[in-house]
Amino acid sequence: MDYIDLRSDTVTRPTDEMRQAMYRAEVGDDVYRDDPTVNKLEELVAREMGKEAALFVASGTMANQVAVMTHTRRGDEIILGENSHIYINEVGGIAYLAGVQTALVTEIDGIMDAGAVEGKIRSENIHFPETSLICVENTHNKAGGRVVPLDAMKRIHDVGLRHGVPVHLDGARIYNAATYLGVEAKEIAKYCDTVNVCLSKGLCAPVGSVLAGSSEFVERARKYRKMLGGGMRQAGIIAAAGIVAVEKMSKRLDEDHENAMLLAKGLNALEGVSVDVDKVQTNLIMVDFAGTGLNGTQVAERLKANGILINGSSTSMVRFATHLYITGNDVNRTVETVSRVIKE
Repeated sequence: MDYIDLRSDTVTRPTDEMRQAMYRAEVGDDVYRDDPTVNKLEELVAREMGKEAALFVASGTMANQVAVMTHTRRGDEIILGENSHIYINEVGGIAYLAGVQTALVTEIDGIMDAGAVEGKIRSENIHFPETSLICVENTHNKAGGRVVPLDAMKRIHDVGLRHGVPVHLDGARIYNAATYLGVEAKEIAKYCDTVNVCLSKGLCAPVGSVLAGSSEFVERARKYRKMLGGGMRQAGIIAAAGIVAVEKMSKRLDEDHENAMLLAKGLNALEGVSVDVDKVQTNLIMVDFAGTGLNGTQVAERLKANGILINGSSTSMVRFATHLYITGNDVNRTVETVSRVIKE
């Protein structure tokens, strides 16, 4: 069966242009820093983010974990949102790998209040751990792809500057945020010291993320990447796809956003289905099936039997994600199918 796959924007396949670029890629040993394609990708992302340097890594999780390890010392404390990807979805890596504890801040629509962040910064006291990092996520996954506004980013960054605490941005979908805001990605990244950019979320690259920051930071991060098994040798083969992702695929994300809004409005019009359409900003849609009496897993099972894939859940809330391979026709078919299966 040819499925309409709305589980995530990570399910995309490399484009033909990416495959050709991968085939032709000039490669070397990246651990020796002589892979020209990796070097080109790192220089490209550093420019795009307005940073001095960048480091190609295997995944967004690796980028975030390397960032935390590089910014902190074991026993430190970091501040981050209670629903952030780093805290919820990275297998406890900040505790296991970096050896840091967390000070959690409640988010509203994925946004942390700068005052609440400042309130979590530890004063100097022999009993307290040192606050060594603030982490922000933009767009925010658990908040349904919500964008953290620039003024909110700036306020948190200003807190960090006042207290000498760096800010790391989990910008896995930073190009979605930039598209929504109508700015270049560097306008977001200027309110952080380091940033993770994922190439396989919505940008169609098969694998990889890039961690950008100061030259000194990236030099130290390179060692932690090696420690975590990220010395990928002839990585130019996959970095080539990343270059296409940044140069080409980041420029078309408005199409995914438009299809997400179309899908949100279509689903919200169905009896028993609820979507807060005003909160749909990028390519992720949170859909509540509470009015149908079904939980997310039941909806997912019924949709799969009818050629549509979503991730189930034990609650009534389910996420839908649009991407390059979801068309307007797919959106219409999805709405029609959901309308039918929730009545079965």
